[in-house]
Amino acid sequence: MSDVELVLRSTRVITPEGTRPASVAVAAGKITAVLPHNAEVPAGARLEDLGDDVLLPGLVDTHVHVNDPGRTHWEGFWAATRAAAAGGITTLVDMPLNSLPPTTTVGNLRIKRDVAADKAHVDVGFWGGALPDNVKDLRPLHDAGVFGFKAFLSPSGVDEFPELDQERLARSMAEIAGFGGLLIVHAEDPHHLAAAPQQGGPRYTDFLASRPRDAEDTAVANLLAQAKRLHARVHVLHLSSSDALPLIAGAKAEGVSVTVETCPHYLTLTAEEVRDGASEFKCCPPIREAANQDLLWQALADGTIDCVVTDHSPSTADLKTDDFATAWGGISGLQLSLPAIWTEARRRGHSLEDVVRWMSARTARLVGLAQKGAIEAGRDADFAVLAPDETFTVDPAALQHRNRVTAYAGKTLSGVVRSTWLRGERIMADGEFTEPKGRLLSREP
Repeated sequence: MSDVELVLRSTRVITPEGTRPASVAVAAGKITAVLPHNAEVPAGARLEDLGDDVLLPGLVDTHVHVNDPGRTHWEGFWAATRAAAAGGITTLVDMPLNSLPPTTTVGNLRIKRDVAADKAHVDVGFWGGALPDNVKDLRPLHDAGVFGFKAFLSPSGVDEFPELDQERLARSMAEIAGFGGLLIVHAEDPHHLAAAPQQGGPRYTDFLASRPRDAEDTAVANLLAQAKRLHARVHVLHLSSSDALPLIAGAKAEGVSVTVETCPHYLTLTAEEVRDGASEFKCCPPIREAANQDLLWQALADGTIDCVVTDHSPSTADLKTDDFATAWGGISGLQLSLPAIWTEARRRGHSLEDVVRWMSARTARLVGLAQKGAIEAGRDADFAVLAPDETFTVDPAALQHRNRVTAYAGKTLSGVVRSTWLRGERIMADGEFTEPKGRLLSREP
């Protein structure tokens, strides 16, 4: 213990074994021990006594659109990672779109890493992209350290990232399975979307009808069938339709290697509350009805859904028009994901330990970051300090996102992030930030 530099002490420390009073010893950016609360502080170590605030592992958000380079006016690494730090997120994995160029070749990955290198307030990893014409690039991207490959089964919304049809999906999936990689999929079936009524305009009910549940359900069913046939590892992105849950539960029971995420907006916002023209609520797949939301929460509780991530997908405010057909589809949630989920989880009888499992432990496991996701010896000393009973009202002006459009404006949430720590260094405290200290991460062999 002579090398311990820092001890964080709290009456409530969330560990893999449960929540307990503890002192967490840190040296060289790593947790060296989780000690009894009243353990003697080693000579030369600094004590940070957090009182009754909760010490939890830094969150790991594996679904973030940073849009940098190319659409940096939509977000950017500096702004996105500050928002993450403000929300207790210490690691994020950046999606291969909507940046220009997309992360679909090793050269494009190198461009993105160069842009991010000196701007990251938190640790950042990268997904690659699977396109109709880049099967040859998948293995080199894997070897270059991406955490897996994103594919769309319906139009992505940007021309430079086209979708895969079933034949090309199978081709990419077989290639990725061949080297043990992970394919992550936006699962909406284009034929069902094309057959749905496309009226446009400000009415949310019309938009909801244009993205029906059966588009998700069919795409998920086809994905699971392909994964079973090819013995591939797949991940369903941003699940919205509760009707797909029995399909997923059945596939898991059969041994299909599938994991599933959902998002805070599906778990805390409902179609019934969306005002006409309020396109800050627009995302694809869409926010659905309250009864659907109840079933998503049940699936989280029973493990059919594995984890919760933001799908932070910002744009400039002018793209959020009052026409749901033409408005940009995306919700900015990095800074607010922890309090949003905690507010609703507590109301439904879940614990902070559950939230940590969904938003840190399982997301870290999804991308193979063994050094993240838990407070235990040997892990990175990444923490969030949370006052779980304090409330605040969401003021868009207080957000760190570059474009401060939010579906949570005016909502009162529980859980104030007091400070965020990255490898034993406090990077955010009471809304004040250090200079960027994040590292760029690669997939561990």
